[in-house]
Amino acid sequence: MRIAMISPEVTPFAKTGGLADVAGTLAVALEHLGHEVSLVMPAYRCVLRGGFALEGTSMRFSVPLAERNEEGAVLKAGLGKNITVYLVRADRYFDRDSLYGTSAGDYPDNAERFVFFSRAALEILRHNPVDIAHCHDWQSALAIVFLKSQAERYPELASSHTVFTAHNLGFQGIFGQSEWPLLDLDRIYFSPQYLEFHSHVNFLKGALVFADKITTVSPTYAREILGAEQGFGLEEVLQGRADDVVGILNGVDYGQWDPAVDPWIAERYTESNLTAKRSCKRGLQGALGLPARDKTPLLGMVSRLTSQKGFDLVEKIFDQLMARDLQMAILGSGEERYEEFFRRAAKRFPKKVGVRVGFDEALAHQIEAGADVFLMPSLYEPCGLNQMFSLKYGTIPVVRAVGGLKDTVEDCDPEQETGTGFVFGPYEPEALMAAVERALQSYGDKKAWTALRRRAMSMDFSWERSADAYSNLYQQLRS
Repeated sequence: MRIAMISPEVTPFAKTGGLADVAGTLAVALEHLGHEVSLVMPAYRCVLRGGFALEGTSMRFSVPLAERNEEGAVLKAGLGKNITVYLVRADRYFDRDSLYGTSAGDYPDNAERFVFFSRAALEILRHNPVDIAHCHDWQSALAIVFLKSQAERYPELASSHTVFTAHNLGFQGIFGQSEWPLLDLDRIYFSPQYLEFHSHVNFLKGALVFADKITTVSPTYAREILGAEQGFGLEEVLQGRADDVVGILNGVDYGQWDPAVDPWIAERYTESNLTAKRSCKRGLQGALGLPARDKTPLLGMVSRLTSQKGFDLVEKIFDQLMARDLQMAILGSGEERYEEFFRRAAKRFPKKVGVRVGFDEALAHQIEAGADVFLMPSLYEPCGLNQMFSLKYGTIPVVRAVGGLKDTVEDCDPEQETGTGFVFGPYEPEALMAAVERALQSYGDKKAWTALRRRAMSMDFSWERSADAYSNLYQQLRS
């Protein structure tokens, strides 16, 4: 099949989170299955100045925005063996320091930027018609809305089917009613049946209404978003489309995340030879200024520092954690309150807590390899990748039973010698602390801990399985 992925970010060109990894690695995995795959994304400043091999094309386009037309050009690059990445160039919209905003907030013209991008993506596909147009997140959601509601503008795509992946329902692209004219749509679509959402325009809602199929990034999350707690106000829309909502677990690129080949870690290791993991632990302790203590359990976290990721729970049990014989390694950035909390914690407990605020690719790998336990106590987690990285590295995850965490980590039963991590249910500090205590108790039994690590490392969450599921979904649409 001919498949086009339309995404606001794609690894390795531009990335703020897991969406970029999914778009890039899924495209390559689909190509391995024999499909003809292309990608469409904006030509951000980080792409233009990133040293990528970019080529110009003869494609120019003009798209409607309110009462005017806006023009753009198309660059292209390569990915995988023969994947074309089309880059929408309009420097007034995309030649900026960041993808979506600054530390002060989102760019005020984000509605206009991504209306333009969605229209531009369809112009590119008119030159290169596809069987499947697969859009990711709110920034590309309107491409499906435009294609379905204004089919006469895109006759070349009359036989194309559409798939929309909602990576996180917490981000919907909601804008004031004053932005509606930018969409150049009939006013009938500004109604609760379509894009209107509490007197605002909701880009993501439009894709949920119009897409042929809707996917999320784990089976459990697909069920969770049908309820009020995780539906973020769109649960009734999703309930009406329940038969078309499919949860497909994200995969892991084991070419990048495997301790047997990882270039960032102190010493490589496998499940059959775990002794080198000690070197990784010492290397991590050294990198964060912690004393080298082989027998002291080391807890790791690599995350956005937000309440969604469970840091309010961590904050509440922190003094209890510090009363135990353990160390913590934390990497991330996010809400200022949590950044400041962990900076203070590192000063209060210099021999127990190592913190790096920001992002450091090498250190992220070193935490996965060097930690003994990995904490992911998320309030909600559509998929999550770090728990799957942790399993591969024999770094035992402590997770809450939500979304992709529930789908990938099996609770440990020491008596039955089963499970791959420690899972808790209620979003309460006591529940998290109890799970950590279970992990620490298991850590004290060297034989059981080694067996647990090997079970974790034997799990396979490679992209091939996920790509097969997407391929089957596409085929359903064509049959």
